Amino acid sequence: MTSKNPIIVEQKFNVPVDVVWKAITNVSEMRRWFFDNIPDFKPEVGFETSFNVSSGERNFLHQWKIIEVVTLKRIVYDWTYKEYPGSRGEVTFELQEDNGQTKLILTNLGLESFPQDLPEFQRESCIGGWNYFINQNLKQYLDS
Repeated sequence: MTSKNPIIVEQKFNVPVDVVWKAITNVSEMRRWFFDNIPDFKPEVGFETSFNVSSGERNFLHQWKIIEVVTLKRIVYDWTYKEYPGSRGEVTFELQEDNGQTKLILTNLGLESFPQDLPEFQRESCIGGWNYFINQNLKQYLDS
């Protein structure tokens, strides 16, 4: 998938790659820093899951399908919402080892395919969301 203007969020963690990999691929850990209502998750190509997230005014049925897995290095989701057919995002979590630390690079493509008249799909909102999940929640979870 190509995108005119991808969202990229980077964070370094003071833990080895396998610890970060487990945090981003093990459903019980994901529920502690990402979405607490993820029903199931498997880092396997073709795995699908869906769950609802409410913004207060609107509900968003998240639909994820895993489209690429390179264990301990990269996982890619196809990310859609039931309420917005034709809109499709792609989210990549990439891990790089750096002297016992781990650098995570999150790339979100396809935002322009979602309705831009909804505040939840505006670029600033998505950047804020990823910073919240990666730079705040995941960082705090792995530092504890």
